[in-house]
Amino acid sequence: MKRIITFSMTGLRANLLEAMEEIKKGNTIIITSRGKPVAQLIPPPDRRKEAIARLKALRKTAIIGDILSPTGEKWEAM
Repeated sequence: MKRIITFSMTGLRANLLEAMEEIKKGNTIIITSRGKPVAQLIPPPDRRKEAIARLKALRKTAIIGDILSPTGEKWEAM
C-alpha cells in the first residue's frame, strides 16, 4: 500500500537515504517548513503500465479484420 510520509526540511537532510528508499517503494514524501507543506517528492510514473493501459483501452475500439480484400463498395477516384 502506498503511503504519504512527512519530513521536515531538517529531517529530510538527516534522512535522505531513507526518504529515497520510500520513494523507490512508490510512497510520496511531503516536505514541510515550520509545519507547512512546501514540496512533494513522488516516484516517476511507470511508463510501461501507462502504455499497457492505453493499449487495453484501444483494444476495445479497434476493428480487427482483413484490410486488403475488396469491400464491395464502389467509389470514384479523382
